Amino acid sequence: MMNRRMSSRSVSLTSTFLLLAAGGAAACDRGSETQQQGFYCADANGVVVDEDNCDDNRHYGAGAILPFIWYSSLYRPGYAVGQRLPTGGQRFAYNDRAARQKFGLPATGKIGNGTIKTSVIGKGGGGAKNSGSKKSGG
Repeated sequence: MMNRRMSSRSVSLTSTFLLLAAGGAAACDRGSETQQQGFYCADANGVVVDEDNCDDNRHYGAGAILPFIWYSSLYRPGYAVGQRLPTGGQRFAYNDRAARQKFGLPATGKIGNGTIKTSVIGKGGGGAKNSGSKKSGG
């Protein structure tokens, strides 16, 4: 029987492959995935309202029905004022600065209806988790 030695080049390539494979597995373990989210200004029932209503510089009187910023990967530009958003979306208060920033939206001011942002979801980060988040009605 003949015993063959591995050359240093073979060992180097094998080590490199193992390191790349381990790094790929670690990236998959994070569960991170890039996803586009659409944003709309809507009432508590998910009916689109004028985007001026979600300007956090706007002041509402007592008893006013406050709008929400609704978001979902299902939302695309083009839903008109008065139209109900597709079910499955979530919402946060129009003046929640922290939630706005989590999605890369401006912390203050108006957010245009149909705004699309790309965020990272999964264990690695991105989605806003609020006690005020609710699914849209259908």
